Amino acid sequence: MVNSVGGIMVFLLVTALAHAQPYLQVLGIAQDGGYPHIGCEQACCAPARQDHTLREPVVSLALVDPASKLWWLFEATPDINDQLHAFHATHPEYSYLPAGILITHAHIGHYAGLMQLGREALGSKDVPVYVMERMANFLTNHGPWSQLVTLHNISLRVITSESLSLAPGIDVRAFTVPHRDEFSETAGFRITTSTKKYLFIPDIDKWEKWPVKVEDLVKEVDYALLDATFNTASELPNRSMSEIPHPLVTETVARLERWPELKQRVYFIHLNHTNPLLWNTAEQASLTKKGFNIARTGMILR
Repeated sequence: MVNSVGGIMVFLLVTALAHAQPYLQVLGIAQDGGYPHIGCEQACCAPARQDHTLREPVVSLALVDPASKLWWLFEATPDINDQLHAFHATHPEYSYLPAGILITHAHIGHYAGLMQLGREALGSKDVPVYVMERMANFLTNHGPWSQLVTLHNISLRVITSESLSLAPGIDVRAFTVPHRDEFSETAGFRITTSTKKYLFIPDIDKWEKWPVKVEDLVKEVDYALLDATFNTASELPNRSMSEIPHPLVTETVARLERWPELKQRVYFIHLNHTNPLLWNTAEQASLTKKGFNIARTGMILR
């Protein structure tokens, strides 16, 4: 009897400790335009227009620390209103606003939600916003974003390639990746907690344009959330892919498929509305059968 009780107590302790560890929760998986996409009347978006439960918000993550009861938001998307509400509904013990917002770059799906923090909407007070130097200059010197700074709705924190400590046992390191950097550099993030390591690269032009080998980075983490904007080059027949280069999912699969231990760490995210991996169950099953994963809104990576 003593042994049984002791075993139960150990199990409960281990379970409690597991749930006390930091984790990532996916708040959105779609490309900047969301799903369904504005102006799209094609078959890819039709189901989501008819059934709102099929809609997908723009790519975003929550980094949650149960020990400190703090959380951080990655990307301020056009869907930030719904994403903050959804997080708070499932985490009522945490503050409504995050302890900080970390932003990769100045494309609309990744920073446009900041406007909701302004005087016309929430009127927040000094929400820390972590960005790299060029992004900080863009927000400071261009309206309407500059008003968020001058009115102290947000407090800009410039981050470098040095490790950033958010809380005890939680560090984030930013790095630049090649992308269409019209207004800012483009960052990726490596997130390190006391138990897990995560890689977040929602946007990059092509793996071959980067001197770093993505497979080497995936080897170093437990979860890799990677750009999956397009599955194949045939998705936008009336638009030049050179204008919007991204690593095709098929290209990423080809780079990583010979390493079974790496495939299972990859979670494809930032899916364009034309990408069948967003809405076609047969395509989804084909990819997961190869050992890869597709990020899902609401999923927890613990």
